[in-house]
Amino acid sequence: MKQIKKSKWLLGLVLFMSCCAFMLFSTVNKPDEPTKASLTLVPPSPVTNKVKLDIRGAIWNKSKQTEDYNVSLYIDNVDNSSCIFHKDLKVQPDSNSGIQYWLNTEKYAGDRNIIMVVKSNSGIKTLIEPVRIIDSKIRSTKRIDGSWFEFYHWSEDEGRFWNKDIIKVTNNQWGELIKGMHDIDMNIVVIQELFRNQKYVGKHDMEKNGYSGFPYYQSKLFPLKPGQSLLDNVENGRSSENYPKWKNIAADSALESVLSEADKSGMKVFLGVGMYAWFDFSQGSLEWSKKVAKELWEKYGSHNSFYGWYISGEIAGNLGDDENRKKEIVHFFEEFTPYVRTLAPDKPVMLATNCHDVKNSDGYYPILLKNLDILCPFGFHRMPPNDYTGKEVAKILQDYCNNSGCHLWMDLEVFLFAEKNALYPRPVDQVITDLLMFDNFEKVCCYSYTGLMNAGWQTAKPGGEKTVKLYNDYMKYLMDPSLDK
Repeated sequence: MKQIKKSKWLLGLVLFMSCCAFMLFSTVNKPDEPTKASLTLVPPSPVTNKVKLDIRGAIWNKSKQTEDYNVSLYIDNVDNSSCIFHKDLKVQPDSNSGIQYWLNTEKYAGDRNIIMVVKSNSGIKTLIEPVRIIDSKIRSTKRIDGSWFEFYHWSEDEGRFWNKDIIKVTNNQWGELIKGMHDIDMNIVVIQELFRNQKYVGKHDMEKNGYSGFPYYQSKLFPLKPGQSLLDNVENGRSSENYPKWKNIAADSALESVLSEADKSGMKVFLGVGMYAWFDFSQGSLEWSKKVAKELWEKYGSHNSFYGWYISGEIAGNLGDDENRKKEIVHFFEEFTPYVRTLAPDKPVMLATNCHDVKNSDGYYPILLKNLDILCPFGFHRMPPNDYTGKEVAKILQDYCNNSGCHLWMDLEVFLFAEKNALYPRPVDQVITDLLMFDNFEKVCCYSYTGLMNAGWQTAKPGGEKTVKLYNDYMKYLMDPSLDK
């Protein structure tokens, strides 16, 4: 732990000194400013020098007249020799525009700063994103870079060991869980879902009768209805008198607590657009998702930690059991991704798929991935009989992503199944085996921190002491000085 803390302190000192040179130019976004700007790295730090860095920028013209912007990207220093990209943009009133540049990181190993300078008649904005580029022979960092994060687990059977505890977590304790992730350098947070609705594609009538789920934040679009409370299931079937019945979890601002804590540590948070219905990419799901994405951006887009959009519905590796379903998911992202670009041009869209039965996807991956920023599949260590091996399907998906410009991340399972499908922490040696075996993924996010990993100091530890053991065992691996060799 001391080694991790020391390395973070030294890196912070280096970044502070390197940033001082830019402070005369640097600005922050303020509500009353005519221009807002954002800089996003996909993937975020750290990366290896075998990965191309997708650098994205966004400019919002909040004035009432068309503005001309001069946008430049630099590495480490703002001078002509360090400039890697330049573009002039004309942005309409109350509109936005974005830039994108792919950086070959091969010759940039070390601690770097990606700098975006935006010049206009309104002044100069300078944004800086630090990135550690590891000199490596493989794409993977050999680390768990982030994790899924749930306010409640969708399955009472799977969540049997922690749902009874997680429902009582307070606002401050949600912040503690985020701090626990940061302490072991899991700096990407993937919110599993921001609405709870246990429906499945083709087995509901919501297009006719309306959405039937409820939110984990105070949504004006689909507010919590009387009687919709997970707390009604607590304490022998009775709602606890300690919490108002209108709340679906104990905390009244869990998402705000997560984002605020993530802001402090420079963490990146995907907001889960869902749950509409599992595996559902129908027109009804698309329209619902666009409305939710807009509300989430309007409520939480001011947080620096707001990194991107995660589509919660998931899908099998075959992308749907029939051609109509396959066409639906392609159409969903053809519409959804351009729509959220109008809200935030630089924020990526991510989907998690099962990696099983990819051989029956019937050629739909190349079409789908054109409108998807990050594919993050799971299940590589438990491939079914007569399917590809985990290594084989990882290579196939990597080829698909390389050809389409999509990023391939891994959803690493840190759980095993007990009786009745209850999830419990996986032994760390199995986790490490996967980390080292599947070495082509540019980022690895595990499923999940909540319920399966906890820092010992947290005042709430959903899932109990076994989760602390996995946390501590993984920390020992992270402190191994040979990790970067």
